[in-house]
Amino acid sequence: MKNTGTETAAFRKSSYSGAANSNCVEVAAALDGGVLLRDSKAPAGVVLRVPGEAARAFFDLLRNR
Repeated sequence: MKNTGTETAAFRKSSYSGAANSNCVEVAAALDGGVLLRDSKAPAGVVLRVPGEAARAFFDLLRNR
């Protein structure tokens, strides 16, 4: 398995997260061009890696709603 940079990734929260910081997903760029996702309430927990093309298609779908 390739090193995707999970340990050193610069995760960020959406500007839509709100002040309560509840139910937030954090996003970071993976070293291999993919996207890393994690729960902001459990930053040491599971990190999901999504291939770059799939992530772009998903985010485009959300933007165009």
